[in-house]
Amino acid sequence: MSRSPDRTATRRHFLYQTSAFAWAAAGSRLLAPSAAAGEITHSTPPRRLLKTLKIGMVKVPGDLVAKFTAAKEAGYDGIELNSPGLNIDEVRQAIDRSGLPVDGTVGARHWSVRHSDPDPDVRRQALDDLVQAIQETHAIGGHTTLLVVGHGNDGTEEEVWDRSIDNIRQALPVAAEFGVYIAIENVWNHFCYDHDGPSNQTAEKFVRYVDELNSPWVGMQFDIGNHWKYGNPADWIRQLGRRIVKLDIKGFSRAENNWRDITEDDLPWADVRLALDEINYWGWVAAEVGGGDVPRLATIAKQIDRALNIG
Repeated sequence: MSRSPDRTATRRHFLYQTSAFAWAAAGSRLLAPSAAAGEITHSTPPRRLLKTLKIGMVKVPGDLVAKFTAAKEAGYDGIELNSPGLNIDEVRQAIDRSGLPVDGTVGARHWSVRHSDPDPDVRRQALDDLVQAIQETHAIGGHTTLLVVGHGNDGTEEEVWDRSIDNIRQALPVAAEFGVYIAIENVWNHFCYDHDGPSNQTAEKFVRYVDELNSPWVGMQFDIGNHWKYGNPADWIRQLGRRIVKLDIKGFSRAENNWRDITEDDLPWADVRLALDEINYWGWVAAEVGGGDVPRLATIAKQIDRALNIG
């Protein structure tokens, strides 16, 4: 499929708006990761990406101001909130007092109120939730709302596909009006991959799903660690290409079949970095791991830097 001029233009607009930093071009070749104790060797200069994290990771007492301040102190450039259901005035106050922007939101109920549900009333509520999330995200200065599109248990793959596409499509005019990306995350939801399948699966179904929605305001918030169990994340990045509007990051060990801290896993991080260079990705990367206090959050930020060679 040829590159869409509209998608390219809006992606460029998004990246310029979400960063006050001057980007510097980086080379594209990396050395292969060392097999010794998780060593990662990057052969090119660092790339500047913006680090964010989920609000639920910030385990410090106090109000939003305290949580935003802690995240900024730990080295993050932004924070993601759960929506719908935000107190807009409270969020704006936290942004003003901490100096930390909200770069996006995460669906507050998308696992339980699904676009693929057989019940049309549930799908109608899912659509209302998505529209409200888009509006709230815009109101607090964010640019993405992360969405789990449905669940494979809601029917056949074709039924889940068609219901969710039809429902999400109704929100596209609102996303365009407010300039907020609907960012689809690849998750363990038994959809667009074989949950009991092999470890060499591809992103082909995710590519087709995004392309069927056919909007510059729909893309992938690609989670680098989520499908390492099922396929090589670097290969998926190459397949998804321009469709990736944001990254999530976590660690997973195939050897242990379990989640791990970022870089304390067996993901091919050097190849992931190479793939990001090849698709010329610039933008946000969001941590989605077990959080904690400021020192713990700072450790996670440094792990992201090490995994992706962020300068």
